[in-house]
Amino acid sequence: MRKQMAIGAIALASAMVLAGCSSSAPEETDAADGPEIVVWSDEEREQAITDAAAAFEEETGATVTVVQKNFEDLRNDFIAQVPTGEGPDITVGAHDWLGALVAAGVVDTIDLGDKTGEFEQVALDAMTYDGQLYALPYSLETIALIQNVDLVGAEAPATWDELIAKGTAAGTERPFVINTAGETGDAYTMYGFQTSFGAPVFVQDDSGSYTSEVGMGGANGEAFAQWLGANGAAGTGILSTTVDYDINNELFNTGKAPYTIQGPWAISAFPDVNVAVNPIPSAGGQPAAPFVGVQGFYLSSQSKNALLAQDFLVNYLATEDAQRALYEADPRIPAWTAIADEVASDPIIAGFLASSKNGVPMPSIPEMGSVWDFWNAAQSQIINGADPVSTWNTMIADLTAALDG
Repeated sequence: MRKQMAIGAIALASAMVLAGCSSSAPEETDAADGPEIVVWSDEEREQAITDAAAAFEEETGATVTVVQKNFEDLRNDFIAQVPTGEGPDITVGAHDWLGALVAAGVVDTIDLGDKTGEFEQVALDAMTYDGQLYALPYSLETIALIQNVDLVGAEAPATWDELIAKGTAAGTERPFVINTAGETGDAYTMYGFQTSFGAPVFVQDDSGSYTSEVGMGGANGEAFAQWLGANGAAGTGILSTTVDYDINNELFNTGKAPYTIQGPWAISAFPDVNVAVNPIPSAGGQPAAPFVGVQGFYLSSQSKNALLAQDFLVNYLATEDAQRALYEADPRIPAWTAIADEVASDPIIAGFLASSKNGVPMPSIPEMGSVWDFWNAAQSQIINGADPVSTWNTMIADLTAALDG
């Protein structure tokens, strides 16, 4: 739902899409021709999947048909076509589709076996629903604190107060800038600060799966709301609803603010700044846990060759070579820990990786779709001077009623 999270990297041409194939899964091949699995991919990841498929085809005698589609079409087409038998065996996709895919009955669980330990835990958690793993993760991304090294150095501030003190000492127009999407509100970008008050949007169970219980009510949520108010128009004025995505980036890039919160997709917007990337500091005393987005591969619940598709996922895509190829094709933080550590030799990637280790998956449950409008609006109103506690509690009551209704 956020334009920032839809990033492409390097466009690579297909070597595997068969002439005349459509976006639907072909009918089963004759036994003489061997079995076939169909994989839906976008352009960025197509070649890496094709390369992994070559070894699989040679060793199993099966055929892998990679069908290129627009990433924006994958989710809805998968939900629509899997029940008809016309969908693929496997599709690439984002973790926040998972709730809708499970609700539609179009995905099956997968078993990574001893490969589980090769992946970042937050990536596995993101692909888990009701305690069951539903996808092979391969990349993750999150937001972090980005700072102007020439103004405030590279050392990470441990707390909000330390950040503001250093930002003020820098003598810039603002000590800190953060995107609020203008008057709309941007709870996504603000979430690290909110979680530092112990106010998660939804409660997670012991398996790490999100429940439908709203977790940001009560005293912790009220404390975060009071922090918003204290730093908004009625307080310090550090948080402002005049700042949207582009204004935020301009203020940081021109040196008018030495700190901001952004994702890796924004680094190219700061060509004039010597940047350092660090985890988000705590404002409420607990660790700041921003949302983490994960991408991976889903297995269709209607696959005609499910065991073969599972074999391809676990033994050919869940390998260091295949995961490195996926990273090179679409350079997000790898979910494969060894490769993540390897590419973290780049300090910018290392900063985002460190932030992701503090983070939590964005909820993929269907209830999340009901949250954003209430949540964003309440934050915007509080920053603009509305009473923090009553505004926050009204939001919680309205949200709960909408979820119950």
